[in-house]
Amino acid sequence: MPATETLPEGATPLPEVEPTSALPEIPTRPAIHLDHCVIHVSDWARATAFYRDVLGAEVIERGAGFAYRFGGVQLNCHGPGVVAEPLAAKPVLPGNSDLCFRWPGTLEEAMAHLHRHGVGVERGPVERNGAAGPGISVYFRDPDGSLMEFITYPPA
Repeated sequence: MPATETLPEGATPLPEVEPTSALPEIPTRPAIHLDHCVIHVSDWARATAFYRDVLGAEVIERGAGFAYRFGGVQLNCHGPGVVAEPLAAKPVLPGNSDLCFRWPGTLEEAMAHLHRHGVGVERGPVERNGAAGPGISVYFRDPDGSLMEFITYPPA
């Protein structure tokens, strides 16, 4: 505080601080992203063909099993010959997962793609809300019966 200013009786001067522009910016919340999640498959060959050919996954060998990578997110798999630990309180079983994938084209293209691979559309097109807001989805199943979804969003 400049020497020419006087404080009221009993007042305590404020400590001098750096201007806020000189302080490092601290985010209000950390940038957390999904790294991986887990499904359980009953047959490695069927699962690998489906996740590679239908969903476009990069196949990653992991000991006796595989993982399926989609860009920066990985789908780790429990299955025959794989001993996983730690396990969830209620471990995932073949057929009880529910996953949504963002389709990069139109919904018509997504349905034609599924048809070419012999995968039937179980439900849709239906309006849904996803990570990018309102979209249109179709639902189908993986070889174990887990629910899969392709969602498309309107062009920006």
